[in-house]
Amino acid sequence: MNLYELTNNYKQLLFLLEESDEVAIKDTLDSLNEAIELKAENTAKVIKQLEADSDMLKNEIQRQQDRKRTIDNNISRLKLYLQESLELAGKDKVQGELFTVSIQNNPPKLIVEDESEIPKAYWREQPPTLDRRLLLQDLKLEEYPDLKGARVVQERSLRIR
Repeated sequence: MNLYELTNNYKQLLFLLEESDEVAIKDTLDSLNEAIELKAENTAKVIKQLEADSDMLKNEIQRQQDRKRTIDNNISRLKLYLQESLELAGKDKVQGELFTVSIQNNPPKLIVEDESEIPKAYWREQPPTLDRRLLLQDLKLEEYPDLKGARVVQERSLRIR
C-alpha cells in the first residue's frame, strides 16, 4: 500500500473513530499509524539518498568545470605562445600538413577610458527593477498595510533531520 492510500485509510478510520468508540477501530488505527510512520521513514531514507547523490553530482560537476577551466587556460597559453613565436619570426602564415596557422586582424574593439566624457546620446536608459528584498521587509514590518499588488505568504515545507 502506498503512502497516499495509507493516508486516505487513516482519514476514514479517524472519521469512524469519531462516530463510534470501538476497540477494533482503535487497533486498526494504531496499526495503520505504524504503517504510515514506516512509509514516511522509508521515504525520508530515499530522499536523503537522492540528496546525497545530488551533492555528489554537484561536486563532480564542479571538479569537471575546474578541469575544463584548466584545459581552457592551457589552450589560451599555447595560442599566445604560438602567436608570439610566429610574430617574433616575422611570419603571418604557416602551412603544415594538417593545419594552416595564420595571424590576422580582429574586428575593431572599443576601449572607453573616461565614461564622463561620453555624450548622453550614447547612453541607454535602463528599465526600473523591483527591489524584492526591500518590499518583503516593509510588508513583513507592516509598513504599508494597504499596499496592493504584493503580499507576504507563509508557506510550509518538509524538513528531514
